[in-house]
Amino acid sequence: MPKPPSPHDSAGPLDPEAPPGLLAPPELNRASWDRAGRLLLAKMIGAFAYEEIVTPTVGPTTDNAGPAGKTSGQYGFSLDDGSTLSFWAGRGAYGGWQVDPDSVRLIARPAEPGEQGPDDRSHPDGEALGDPIRFLALARRTLGIDGATFGHLVRELSATLSADCRLQATALSAAQLADLGYAELEGHQTGHPWLVLNKGRLGFSGDDAARWNPEARIPGRLPWIAVRRDIATYRGVEALATPERLYARELDEPVQVAFADALRARGLDPASYLYLPVHPWQWTEMILPLFAAAVADNAIVPLPTDGDVRLPQQSIRTFLNLARPDRHTVKLPLSILNTLVWRGLPTERTVAAPAVTTWVQGLCVADAFLRDECRVILLGEVASVAVEHPLYDRIGEVPYQYKELLGAIWREPLQPRLAPGERARTLAALLHTDPAGRAFTAELVTRSGLAPQLWLRRLFGALLPPLLHFLYRYGTVFSPHGENAIVVFDDQDVPVRLAIKDFVDDINVSAEHLPEHDSMPEDVRRILLTEAPSFLTQFIHSGLFVGVFRFLAPLCEDQLGVPEADFWALVRDEILRHQARFPHDKDRHEAFDLLAPRIERLCLNRNRLYTDGYRDRPERPHATVHGTVPNPLAPPE
Repeated sequence: MPKPPSPHDSAGPLDPEAPPGLLAPPELNRASWDRAGRLLLAKMIGAFAYEEIVTPTVGPTTDNAGPAGKTSGQYGFSLDDGSTLSFWAGRGAYGGWQVDPDSVRLIARPAEPGEQGPDDRSHPDGEALGDPIRFLALARRTLGIDGATFGHLVRELSATLSADCRLQATALSAAQLADLGYAELEGHQTGHPWLVLNKGRLGFSGDDAARWNPEARIPGRLPWIAVRRDIATYRGVEALATPERLYARELDEPVQVAFADALRARGLDPASYLYLPVHPWQWTEMILPLFAAAVADNAIVPLPTDGDVRLPQQSIRTFLNLARPDRHTVKLPLSILNTLVWRGLPTERTVAAPAVTTWVQGLCVADAFLRDECRVILLGEVASVAVEHPLYDRIGEVPYQYKELLGAIWREPLQPRLAPGERARTLAALLHTDPAGRAFTAELVTRSGLAPQLWLRRLFGALLPPLLHFLYRYGTVFSPHGENAIVVFDDQDVPVRLAIKDFVDDINVSAEHLPEHDSMPEDVRRILLTEAPSFLTQFIHSGLFVGVFRFLAPLCEDQLGVPEADFWALVRDEILRHQARFPHDKDRHEAFDLLAPRIERLCLNRNRLYTDGYRDRPERPHATVHGTVPNPLAPPE
């Protein structure tokens, strides 16, 4: 009897004729590793200083000139053995740091009287340091990192550096990037600008990373599985109320016939099953071991690929359909630890995704400002299949990674929502700098023909009004970080409007009742996270202003000649312009205050080092709050 097709077959079998021996990626060479290390060490120092993980002291050459809150100069702090890490940095908004990668020096501790000190004559100004792993070893006790956390940190840091080497080896110029389509551009992004360990992907082997990481840019075909309806739940928006409607759009007729025939060949009734794609890594590493009983019982049946070529995106578990751009994007659980969390799909939220989409999109459709003026695009998660684990999902104390193992979400594709001549790029792309030092944003501004300040005004005018309107009018926020927020440009590369994806996972609403929430269905109310009005603004501050604009502002000063103070003034002006447009929402402007003198400092790297580390826990972690920082949007006194 022939064995049934395995989803893992789609990744390609091993070649028995391949020559023996081991292969190393060609991008892993000393030059690329050292360059990646210098850049990542500078990022690490700046991020740790911002979150007050380290407390640099001012050196003798600090220049306090410039706008309020901005200084530059030499700084340093002590390491475990008494040596000093010295570096040059600029200080910017929110107390941020921009560290010069070529300025980092390790200055040995002076010898005590009578002590034989190190011979430092070859490094009178200190030894150049560009190795973040060595830095962690030299600063482990200074940073307060325990041994277990240190071990995982080094592994995650090494994986991030390896991915950075791949990006460097295949980097394109800003001009070339500007000509790429949305899906292709994603594979050139360098990851979260604030999180140091932003490409750790713990769980992937070297081979897995070479195949599935977004920077590998390898299109492929996803296998599918059939899951018996007694253990699987389907939900869809009204237009996709039944799974048959979804499959009619997503699967060619011959594919549906092939799936049904594969089930009948086992003596099974196709009407008793739901179909969904599965990540080959997830099938091998998680589904076969943890759903083995269901596989043995034919409750889960492997199927072949649907034939469509897809490309993994920055979120790594999301695949765009290259063969059929009109078909949905699929989001699949991937049980790897990356950027603080396991990248699965929470069962409850997967089930609720279409209902949340319906409510949020309903607000937009009924609101003339959002619908007609902003023309904001909300890429809805319009259908889902969730498969509970028979044991894990019923025990509250089980680590959350085991409650997010199997399912799929179908998201509306972006391309059909764009007008003729429009093109889209994730907000993260605006932070990209090519190997020659040319900023992607500078390339777009040049192509637009607009003056830099006018182009920025158009950018803020595209991004902020819909976000502010959802906040003030509906007490609802998304997390508009660089990967979730998509900037739509016209045919002259001028920003014109905003698209938002992954909003179901990141949406939060005011914990204080608002009349606008009365239309919220009970199943949506149960699933949405709530926050006090005073904290709800943090999602815009931390996601957009701190998480993106804090890095974009110095880039614009360096390459567009727009001073940071002017950059933040333009952002403030857009907020005030929106408030003036809706004076009857004045009480909401005050309740959701974006212009307060100080805001709480949310910390992402502290979460990894201290708060959660690499411990298992029953709930997903959240950012750590540590002190406050000055708000550059506060009106000048």
